[in-house]
Amino acid sequence: MVIDCDFHHAWRSTAELLEYMPEPYRTEIGRFGLRTLLSGIRYEEGGMRWDATPPNGGAAGSDPEYARTHHLDRYDIRFALLSGQTGPTAGIPDPDYTAAVCRAINDWTLARWIPVDPRYKMGLHVPLQDPHLAAAEIDRLGEHPDVVAVCLSGTAGRIPPGHRYFWPLFEAAQRHDLALHFHPSTTSVIANYASTAAGMASTYLESHTSLPQFYQAYLISLIFEGVFEKFPRLRVMFIEGGVSWLAHVLWRMDKEFKALRQQAPYLSRLPSAYVFDHVRLGTQPIEEPPHPAHLLQIFEMIQAEKTLVWASDYPHFDFDEPTVLPRGLSEQARRRILHDNACEWLGLPPLAVPQAEMAAV
Repeated sequence: MVIDCDFHHAWRSTAELLEYMPEPYRTEIGRFGLRTLLSGIRYEEGGMRWDATPPNGGAAGSDPEYARTHHLDRYDIRFALLSGQTGPTAGIPDPDYTAAVCRAINDWTLARWIPVDPRYKMGLHVPLQDPHLAAAEIDRLGEHPDVVAVCLSGTAGRIPPGHRYFWPLFEAAQRHDLALHFHPSTTSVIANYASTAAGMASTYLESHTSLPQFYQAYLISLIFEGVFEKFPRLRVMFIEGGVSWLAHVLWRMDKEFKALRQQAPYLSRLPSAYVFDHVRLGTQPIEEPPHPAHLLQIFEMIQAEKTLVWASDYPHFDFDEPTVLPRGLSEQARRRILHDNACEWLGLPPLAVPQAEMAAV
């Protein structure tokens, strides 16, 4: 059994959201659709697996019944975190509009997806444009038993994520014991500051390849701004940004901190210690070096048995199966990456099976 930390469920059309949308946005969206800020970057074939389109029509990942058999049953998925679509909210400058869309997405998920199968768990969508509105949405639904995370878009923004501006959001997540689930949202909108650290990318290929840059900057900001000292029970997940970059950042943070620790007076430990205690990375899209043994070496460097969780990115074109993990991993490491780490991070019930049986999973 495995736990999928990135399942992109979708709506058939925006009409599904209207009954959960307040005015004046219900009328606006019903007449004109969701606000979009397109970047001019073309997604490859829409970015979706062709076989994920439901037989009765609709967008890929929009039918909870079909996804149950096509994805959950096929890969023996015990739980799947519904991470939804961040495009309709990432980069939108209007905080009230974004808060209304997030609230509608959350209520729609609770009404249309969660009742279909107990394996579906959800991440709350909240507006990064206003941390106080985000905290209010977390307080509204954070105690629901099927809510296990807070979904945040990973973008190039005006304010780095570790800045105290965002602390009301972090405080609410910690109060409800919910992990923060960061997911890239830089390729489809133009209101974001840039799609790479060097500026706006010309193509999806360039932007998609550059995604790890954001998580490097995010991690450095969260660590050196003292977020995990301020919120000692906060848990963070970085999804869809790869994993190999972590080794470099761990080493560089520790080295620079030893020389410049007076600039991070909040920290009581080496930066790497906070990462191992507070941060997990999604495996997808896993790196594929020419020599597979090199990836095993990276896994050892970053303590993958502790720091990684499996993510499929279903139903996107670069979807990863559970078999994507490199050969040569111990059964214990494989089990922790595919199941146990996410189980602990998301507060899900552990498997009540004997240890010998788990070794065969």
